[in-house]
Amino acid sequence: MSLKHQKTSYQPLGTAAAMDNPAMTQSGSSGGSRSSREGLSETHSSQQLLSSDPNSMEIPNIPLPAAVPSRLTSVGRSQWFTVIVLCFVNLINYMDRFTIAGVLTDVRTDFGIGNDSAGLLQTVFVISYMVCAPVFGYLGDRYSRPWIMAVGVALWSTTTLLGSYMESFGWFITFRALVGIGEASYSTIAPTIISDLFVHDMRSKMLALFYFAIPVGSGLGYIVGSKTAHLANNWRWALRVTPILGIVAVLLIVLIKDPERGHSEGSHNLEATTYRQDIKALVKNRSFMLSTAGFTCVAFVAGALAWWGPSFIYLGMKMQPGNENIVQDDISYKFGLVAMLAGLIGVPLGSFLAQRLRGNYENCDPYICAVGLFISAPMVFAALVVPQTSESLCFFFVFVAQVALNLCWSIVADILLYVVIPTRRSTAEAFQILISHALGDAGSPYLVGAISEAIMNHLHKNPSDSGLTNEMQSMSQVAENPISNVTTALMEATTNMIETVRSASSLSDEYTDREQFEGLQYALFSTSFVEVLGGIFFMITACFIIKDKNNATRGLQDAATQQQQREQRGQIA
Repeated sequence: MSLKHQKTSYQPLGTAAAMDNPAMTQSGSSGGSRSSREGLSETHSSQQLLSSDPNSMEIPNIPLPAAVPSRLTSVGRSQWFTVIVLCFVNLINYMDRFTIAGVLTDVRTDFGIGNDSAGLLQTVFVISYMVCAPVFGYLGDRYSRPWIMAVGVALWSTTTLLGSYMESFGWFITFRALVGIGEASYSTIAPTIISDLFVHDMRSKMLALFYFAIPVGSGLGYIVGSKTAHLANNWRWALRVTPILGIVAVLLIVLIKDPERGHSEGSHNLEATTYRQDIKALVKNRSFMLSTAGFTCVAFVAGALAWWGPSFIYLGMKMQPGNENIVQDDISYKFGLVAMLAGLIGVPLGSFLAQRLRGNYENCDPYICAVGLFISAPMVFAALVVPQTSESLCFFFVFVAQVALNLCWSIVADILLYVVIPTRRSTAEAFQILISHALGDAGSPYLVGAISEAIMNHLHKNPSDSGLTNEMQSMSQVAENPISNVTTALMEATTNMIETVRSASSLSDEYTDREQFEGLQYALFSTSFVEVLGGIFFMITACFIIKDKNNATRGLQDAATQQQQREQRGQIA
């Protein structure tokens, strides 16, 4: 269909990028005069058209010319430096977060705590992390992002180091909470810097590079934590590695240039709206809210498995004949390697599939996330069943489950960036962090630990219920009374965390290895159900994502036009 036949139905958009990532569009050389009148930057790419009907989801298929602006296809040294620094900080961020998981058995023994209090270590970290995220999201949309990140990284490095010297569990868990404040400053801001440097497929590739550091960093956390503790013969030294790297990260962050917000889309000097307007717009954005719900399920599963996975596999392996003297350091090391390998494959694979399929299926992104979760769910279930019989099969199922789960990371970040306009992206990142952690990995480690304690207590009193053959009978009996105790324990932990910590006793010494194993096993079965629920959320997201992409494009165009009009009025005055 020729362009002249579209004049009554479509309007040219003057922001730079491809309609594959419809938070951005490209203005045409033929539309230069119109772009000038509306205050939108002119590029040398083909003109993109968008329906003037706000309810229309149809986008004409106009191919890009060969001459695409060089900034879309090449990456300068400054941009590479920024991406490498952000990836490095993200790597050590997740190393620090999961170092304790690699030495969790030693931590429990040293402080004399049970599974519930051990899970609470991660919960208090994530709670402070998610509570502070909106604050840093607000600041990130309005002030210098590199300096905010530098202060945050310095804070979590310092608190991690100081926490390693705490002899009291109360003080130790307090410093773990302070670590979350520092990490919140970085996680809410870093993706928005990448979004202001790149567009189209290049943005997807850089986001994949950034988010692949999450599973790789988590795997390194297990490895570095367990091996450092083994070499030093003290688990506390495991927490003193990342602070050293954090000092280096702070020095590198201050050298980063803060790109102009909306720069990659061809918009300049955009003014931020009020915080109330930002939140109102995000709540009405169905693709953002539904993808956040799906990502919350991902966070719940990832948090529970990452925290309890090594300990659970260790208990299962210990029950195999001949493995009575096995140490958790070896299991944590292998678990870390599997997590790293799964991240190296899963995150880039998700980005690759999205880039290849978007040309034919514009709403493919949430479908890829849904399929990943639907594949991961049975793999997690299988991994929970076989550790006491086969180490190889257990780690194989863990690997497949994590590869499928890792498909979501970069895609969810990309969805957020192309359905939200540039001036509220840090707020959107913070909002997504708040929701996904509040209902996801903030409670899942403690919830799994508390449920496992209740189940272990039941199995200890009723040894005949032990074993998968009596699973349904055992779970029904546990549900009658102990689950209500778990709910009460959760409320007490929320209202009075210190009293919960002090009242926790080292109950694990009273339980056999089988009781501890089956307690964690039954508690972790919940993660498969949550993965299926997350897949359903992503399937629903696919119904709205094209329309929300177009709305974000129009919002960016309107913001740029209004900014140009304000500048013109200022010049006249």
